[in-house]
Amino acid sequence: MPSKPVVVKPVVILGVFVADTAYRAARQPRMGETLLGTSFTLGPGGKGSNQAVAAGRLGADVTFLTRLGVDPFADMARQTWAQADVKSAVIETPESYTGAAYIFVEETSGNNAIIVSPGAAMLISPGDIEANAGLIRSAGVFVTQLEQPIEAAMRALEIARGAGVTTILNPAPAASLPERIYTLCDYVTPNETEAEELTGIKVSSIDDARRAADRLLQKGVGAVVVTLGEKGALLHTGSRSDHVGAINAGPVVETTGAGDAFNGGLAAALARAVEPLQAVRFACAVAGISVTRPGTAPSMPTLQEVEALLAEAEAADLPPRGGDVAEGDRGGRRA
Repeated sequence: MPSKPVVVKPVVILGVFVADTAYRAARQPRMGETLLGTSFTLGPGGKGSNQAVAAGRLGADVTFLTRLGVDPFADMARQTWAQADVKSAVIETPESYTGAAYIFVEETSGNNAIIVSPGAAMLISPGDIEANAGLIRSAGVFVTQLEQPIEAAMRALEIARGAGVTTILNPAPAASLPERIYTLCDYVTPNETEAEELTGIKVSSIDDARRAADRLLQKGVGAVVVTLGEKGALLHTGSRSDHVGAINAGPVVETTGAGDAFNGGLAAALARAVEPLQAVRFACAVAGISVTRPGTAPSMPTLQEVEALLAEAEAADLPPRGGDVAEGDRGGRRA
């Protein structure tokens, strides 16, 4: 019998677009010091926008909800989304400006430090969310982060949860959150720094990540995915805890977009009804490819590239498929 066609549910992402101004140098300058850099690039960025681009390049039916100014950076945003097959629900805001980000990239390691000025996106309000409630309710997966006002993110999560939409909160940049937000999240996806900010538990190992994830489950989260950089990611629910190793796609060039690649990949996989553990593995492959390329949105891979890397990793039986710990029923919700 012919296999059933894959049903791809819509993905809606609320977030920020900023123009990335990226500087590479041997190190960051000290206060009052001027250094010569080795390169400069101007390109599209913003966590929400990057995640939408990642999902779009992976074949997701994705719409990005945001505010933009009326300026050349807004033109860059629209062009970026068009190239990645991302639909947009933009509230034009001529009284403000489209955001920008300063990104320092350390030449030797690819590590980064970032300052974001979101501009018009900081004016996203609960009223804007209400005006787009139908769009959010139509989604299969809804994603947001913390670069726009938290009140808007909260209202969007409430609407999505009320409609039975799978909700993902990427709690970046790191910030303290109102307790009520956790119960609105099917998935929370912090990195080590963000997990520490949310729980007070320093994450230096996989076991630390499990302890932090347990704390988030206690707050009402459905499932926690802690991204661990070169150590991969941890999927932690009320009934199981699985470590998924990083998937190496080549030498690291820049890590700036890795978290966004992961979250966009996770959303795209869940929208195709991929089982959560394999969705995390898929997201690790998306992130693994992204770090081999410079930039943020420009580093996002295609679905074909990700599937080829996963097939290669499976053939080599590396990295582990996860599941180093599969605990018994812990009484919580399954992801």
